[in-house]
Amino acid sequence: MNRIERPASVMTIAGSDSGGGAGIQADLRTFAAHRVHGLCALAALTAQNTRGISAVHVVPTDFLRAQIDACFADFDVVAVKIGMLASAGIVHTVADALLHYRPRFVVLDPVLVATSGRKLLDADAQHALRERLIPLASVLTPNIPEAQWLLGQRIATADDADNALHRLHTLGAQAVMLKGAHLHEGNAVTDRWLDASGQAEFSHPRLSLEGHGTGCTLAAAIAANLALGLAPRQAAQAASDYIARALASSYRPSNYSELHVLDHFGAMKTT
Repeated sequence: MNRIERPASVMTIAGSDSGGGAGIQADLRTFAAHRVHGLCALAALTAQNTRGISAVHVVPTDFLRAQIDACFADFDVVAVKIGMLASAGIVHTVADALLHYRPRFVVLDPVLVATSGRKLLDADAQHALRERLIPLASVLTPNIPEAQWLLGQRIATADDADNALHRLHTLGAQAVMLKGAHLHEGNAVTDRWLDASGQAEFSHPRLSLEGHGTGCTLAAAIAANLALGLAPRQAAQAASDYIARALASSYRPSNYSELHVLDHFGAMKTT
C-alpha cells in the first residue's frame, strides 16, 4: 500500500450510533475506506442498536462549536457531511460555523425520522434546517420519507419521485440525490440525481435484506469522493455504486435483529 503523506480531510457533523452501524461510526468507516482523513463533531449521542433508538442526548451547542472550531483550526477541511442534528439550536450552530469557515463542499443528509419511526427533529429544527442549512448544501440526500416530510407530499410512484426531485431542488441546494430504496420500482433501486445540468438515475438490483446506516454512508461517500476531486455527479454515482457493493457483502451482527450492517472496506476491495 502506497503511503499517503497528507490525505484530504473530510468532516462529519452528526449523531453517534452506539450500535456501530450508522451515524458518526459509519461515516468514519466510509472515510477510512476511501482513504481520506476523517474528522468528527458529535451533535448528539444515542443509545441505539439495530432494533432502534431508546434515548438521545443532545450535545450543548457551545461544545459542538468547540469541536468544529478545533478541526478547522488544524486541518484543511475540504468537505463536510451533515447528519443527525437533533435540535434547532444545533442546526443554527452548524449553519453559523459553515458560514464562517465556508468549506468547499457540504453534503446534507436531512435525518428527520429514525428507521423505527421515531421523530428526530422537532418542528423548529425542521424549519431551521430548511431555511438555513439546505441553501448551504452542495448536495442534499433525502430518502423518500424525508422528502415527504420536507415537501408535505406523498411519494408513491416514479412520477411522484421525479416531481419531488425537482421540488427539492428549489429549496436551494446545488444538487439533490433522492434515494430510492423506500420506493418500490420492481427489482431495482433507483437513486435520482438533479443539478443545474440536468437529471440522472443510478440503479442497482434490489437485495432481499434491510441495511442499517445506508443513508449515512451514502452521504459520507459523496463527501469523500468530492474531496478526492470527483465532479458532483460522478461523486454521487461512485457513492451509489459503493453502497450497492457494501450491501452485497453486508453482515448481520445482532443477536435479535435482521438488519444488515454495511461492509465498508470490502466494498472498496472490489473496485
